[in-house]
Amino acid sequence: MAAPESSAAAVPTLYTNNALRNAFGGVLAFFILLLIGVMAFSIRLFSVIKYESVIHEFDPYFNYRVTQFLAKNGIYEFWNWFDDRTWYPLGRVIGGTVYPGLTLTAGTIWWLLNSLNIPLSVETVCVFTAPIFSAFASWATYLLTKEVKGTGAGLTAAALLAMVPSYISRSVAGSYDNEAVAIFALIFTFYLYIKTLNTGSLFYATLNSIAYFYMVCSWGGYTFIINLIPMHVLLCIVTGRFSSRLYIAYAPLVVLGTLLAALVPVVGFNAVMTSEHFASFLVFIILHVVAFVYYIKGILTPKMFKVAVTLVVSVGLAVCCAVIAVLVALVASSPTKGWSGRSLSLLDPTYASKYIPIIASVSEHQPPTWPSYFMDINVLAFLVPAGIIACFSPLSDASSFVVLYIATSVYFSGVMVRLMLVFAPAACITSGIALSQAFDVFTRSIKFQLPGIASNTEVDAAETSSSTAEAQNDVVKAEKSEETSKNRPSKKSKKKEKEEKPLTKAKAEKKRLLALPLDSSVISLLLLILLGALYVVHCVWAAAEAYSAPSIVLTSRSHDGLHVFDDFREAYAWLRHNTDVDDKVASWWDYGYQTTAMANRTVIVDNNTWNNTHIATVGTAMSSPEKAAWEIFHSLDVKYVLVVFGGLVGYPSDDINKFLWMVRIGGGVFPHIKEPDYLRDGQYRIDSQATPTMLNCLMYKLSYYRFVETDGKAFDRVRQTEIGKKYFKLTHFEEVFTTHHWMVRIYKLKPPKNRIRGKTKKSKSKTSTTSSRAKRSGTGKKNPWN
Repeated sequence: MAAPESSAAAVPTLYTNNALRNAFGGVLAFFILLLIGVMAFSIRLFSVIKYESVIHEFDPYFNYRVTQFLAKNGIYEFWNWFDDRTWYPLGRVIGGTVYPGLTLTAGTIWWLLNSLNIPLSVETVCVFTAPIFSAFASWATYLLTKEVKGTGAGLTAAALLAMVPSYISRSVAGSYDNEAVAIFALIFTFYLYIKTLNTGSLFYATLNSIAYFYMVCSWGGYTFIINLIPMHVLLCIVTGRFSSRLYIAYAPLVVLGTLLAALVPVVGFNAVMTSEHFASFLVFIILHVVAFVYYIKGILTPKMFKVAVTLVVSVGLAVCCAVIAVLVALVASSPTKGWSGRSLSLLDPTYASKYIPIIASVSEHQPPTWPSYFMDINVLAFLVPAGIIACFSPLSDASSFVVLYIATSVYFSGVMVRLMLVFAPAACITSGIALSQAFDVFTRSIKFQLPGIASNTEVDAAETSSSTAEAQNDVVKAEKSEETSKNRPSKKSKKKEKEEKPLTKAKAEKKRLLALPLDSSVISLLLLILLGALYVVHCVWAAAEAYSAPSIVLTSRSHDGLHVFDDFREAYAWLRHNTDVDDKVASWWDYGYQTTAMANRTVIVDNNTWNNTHIATVGTAMSSPEKAAWEIFHSLDVKYVLVVFGGLVGYPSDDINKFLWMVRIGGGVFPHIKEPDYLRDGQYRIDSQATPTMLNCLMYKLSYYRFVETDGKAFDRVRQTEIGKKYFKLTHFEEVFTTHHWMVRIYKLKPPKNRIRGKTKKSKSKTSTTSSRAKRSGTGKKNPWN
């Protein structure tokens, strides 16, 4: 009688221990996640601590300006805002040409804080939006990885993402760009898709569509989602993993998600009219055909089912062919077959360099080098293959999605360095899975082989690995034996008692055989800890040194200390205080957003790059001789020309280094601009061997005007050579401002009457007495209406 009583008493104890362990694990996981969020936020504050609270880069200044307008004028004025300070004389409809997710998010945060009497400025909210959402992205990574491989893998992946340099580069304090919130939306959308796939809940499917809508509002990279998920659905269908959960996870996303995406003005009917979305519709049709086949299989006899399948497949193929024909007809008229230029650049890496130089000219659209992988993901590059292998043991719908995610993101990151940002979460997820399972194997091996506790551990491990159903069965059998015979021990209980011991020992022996040697486990565990420590050190260094410096304020170190180059803000402040409000400023498109936001002046082109002809016009002017360039700028009503020059201080991202892209973009629209005219034997030179076309173009003259006065030699520290043409004068432009370190130079177009007066003096043609008197008296003015 003692055996059933002890067995029955052990079950509640086992339940109590498991409940306490789960409760403690849940509380511990919560606090770890909280610390991960704090770490993700804190590691991105180096830019504020080392420099100041300032907006970084170029695009964030436009987003900041739009957010200011939203906070001041409201949502309705924002949707209808026509900005006449950009793309003069064309202008730009802001509400219909931006992804509003970032702006609306920051505007909502600012409104909530001010409603709670927390008077933060719009700039402060914009600066700290990215670090806040990096914490949210870490938590979303935990949720996604937990759905795939459990809590341990989720916590590890969240910690890795919180520090990964690739994500830090786009989410430091001050990096107010679309990716600041888009990466969180991307990961959270994937989590809700996997959650729906695992549960079959229509509630999570609806949330998934809403998360996808937020992603569409935030970034043009939403097309990655609407192509990756259909690929996974098709993979599940082909491998025989179709289920009602798969249908619930995908069908509402296509229908509701597409309807919501069409509500975003910048997307509109592109959600159903462009080739990037066609794959989702095709898979949607295939999914319904497969679902219908499975449905009729359950209600028809095998003979009738064969006939019905033949009919359904025939009709399905006909419908698919009809849809494909309609889609082909819709996109046949487009020279790009309905694909955007950036999408074609991803599918064909050489497309942009051949046909769209404006896309190829952007540095973040270049393919990455191998060192950039080590810089941006560090040791994760070596852990990703192990994580992929771990996803196959066992392979589930969720783990197959992770494998597909990492495979596609690796390809896209190899095409465009900007998409390292999409690859980083996938690398963190797979690396988190690999590290979690490795720690599990090594710690279990050590646990089974430590002296003194090995014997107890074997029994405990075997008992805890038994299922709950077996424990409940033991309780029922013990109670029955007590009721039937209180004074007589049950034969079944004795038999069960005899069988339990060999079973427990067998399970323990099996786990012992799977354990690694003790010394190997300890060494491997220490190496993993060392690897993690190196990763943390590298991430902190990258956050503090490599990715925290704002491009608007530059620094350098030398033997005499730290040097700060604040030339950009110096130049924009001069424009703001020394030019008229309606003056137009011409520069290369890189500086358009900053000029509009910081100098509050009208620009000809900016970073939106929506009009290639307009940009080519500016590139042609910069590539032309001084007189021809003056005529182009004068036709655009330009008053000032701004150039960035780094030859004095060694700043490599100046306009001379970008000049060949100006030539290529200008030559793509205006054939008289030819790149070989600016090259000497195929080489780009600015020294004495440079071509006459190069030495006489406007960009060369505006950059190197009076440069010989700095050191007497006119030595360019970026190109590491003396310039070819040192002494020259400007006839149609005059220098009005040069910053302290010569990094930004501003020139003013001379008025046309000066040129006419000069020609009149040279030509000895007679003028009337009336006009001569008017000139001497100073009353002769040109009629503004002529």
